[in-house]
Amino acid sequence: MVLIVHRPKESQVSASILRRHISHSFFFQTAQAVLTSQLKPHQEKPNFIIKVPKGTRDLSPQQMVVREKILEKIIGCFKRHGARGLDTPAFELTETLTEKYEDTFGLMYDLKDQGGELLSLRYDLTVPFARYLAMNKLKKMKRYQVGKVWRRESPALVQGRYREFCQCDFDIAGEFDPMIPDAECLKIMCEILSGLQLGDFLIKVNDRRIVDGIFAVCGVPEDRFRTICSSMDKLDKMSWEDVRHEMVAEKGLAPEVADGIGEYAQCHGGISLIEELSKDPRLSQSQLALQGLGDLKLLFEYLTLFGIAEKISFDLSLARGLDYYTGVIYEAVLLQSPGQAGKEALNVGSVAAGGRYDGLVAQFDPKGHRVPCVGLSIGVERIFCLVEQKMKASGEKVRTTETQVFVATPQQNFLRERLKLIAELWDAGIKAEMLYKNNPKLLTQLHYCEKTDIPLMVIIGEQEQREGVIKLRSVASREEVIINRESLVAEIQKRLS
Repeated sequence: MVLIVHRPKESQVSASILRRHISHSFFFQTAQAVLTSQLKPHQEKPNFIIKVPKGTRDLSPQQMVVREKILEKIIGCFKRHGARGLDTPAFELTETLTEKYEDTFGLMYDLKDQGGELLSLRYDLTVPFARYLAMNKLKKMKRYQVGKVWRRESPALVQGRYREFCQCDFDIAGEFDPMIPDAECLKIMCEILSGLQLGDFLIKVNDRRIVDGIFAVCGVPEDRFRTICSSMDKLDKMSWEDVRHEMVAEKGLAPEVADGIGEYAQCHGGISLIEELSKDPRLSQSQLALQGLGDLKLLFEYLTLFGIAEKISFDLSLARGLDYYTGVIYEAVLLQSPGQAGKEALNVGSVAAGGRYDGLVAQFDPKGHRVPCVGLSIGVERIFCLVEQKMKASGEKVRTTETQVFVATPQQNFLRERLKLIAELWDAGIKAEMLYKNNPKLLTQLHYCEKTDIPLMVIIGEQEQREGVIKLRSVASREEVIINRESLVAEIQKRLS
């Protein structure tokens, strides 16, 4: 018998080995890919910086309490003067915005094309309001609006200047007798700044017609009024020498023309200055300036009747850079810091500003119908910085919740009774809390109430449930009283009132 042994051919052996090699190689590559995908995020994390975008910020619960109180006072004043609320989109058609801001359109945030429209985040609340009036063919409206706006400029956080910030606007649209709405806007400014107790303040007032009149009689070419006006608007941050240098060296204004502007721009006063300028031989050549001076004289009469004339200063350095202003302009500045005495004042610039813009709505109306407007904007972010500084200096604590009652138990297995009790308080409109634990320790519950300044605590246990009563505890004084279960809501409401 012959034993025959079948040996695989060399090619078969090689193919088998190759298949095993490929299989092992594929497994290795797959495992490596999975491992790499799992490790990659962890490897990259140390290089990733978690931060808010430049010029923005988060607001903590403590800060939100302060902010909401400020907004409540501002909005309350707007409503007291008969304003109605309005809201507009956070972004507008780019064309709507760029034609109205001229030199400032480079500061706007443009959005990528979404669906065939070129859009930009709103720069302020005034242009959207004018667009709203024109689009809805409204001739009269007294409105307030609170919302965020965006400006791509260099932020100065310590001065309350951000790229994303909140504005609070009040505007009166419509044809009315001269200076009555303007005087009310200034009255509102005084009420808000006095109510917020920021310290002594002054509201600077001027008129764009007077500014243009000064430029005309001093020899500024008409096509350069706006650019020279933007330089003059920096007088609250720069000296006249620096502003003059910008006008002459950077904008090509003749030195004698700049000097002529300077003679007027450094004047400020009251009704006597208005009368003096009305007789000024050079300024009297401008009919625009005379109209502005006449309206300011009437305005000061109304401000005297409102009892706020001593808070107003006629200041010829005030220009307001935005080009849509056509008449009276104003800006509020603080004269002292609300911080501790002896400490350096926090320089935040103006805290409120506004003016008359009679031609803006007509620019949006297809038929050019004119709707005169006047309004103001409150600088919430800057005011917020000042209030925070004041609270920090005084050591004032901020309570972040409005909880009035805490539902507690000293014993175990009372979760269901607490849930029924707290639901009864909620249904009665009482702000109540409890710990989300089945069997919390009484000491933990007491510490929570003291830490969060909750004024009242209701305690239910076996004895209280058996006798049909509730223990009501004053957290501050630690005094406790026993009341009937049925009388709980009425007793709490009585104490809270």
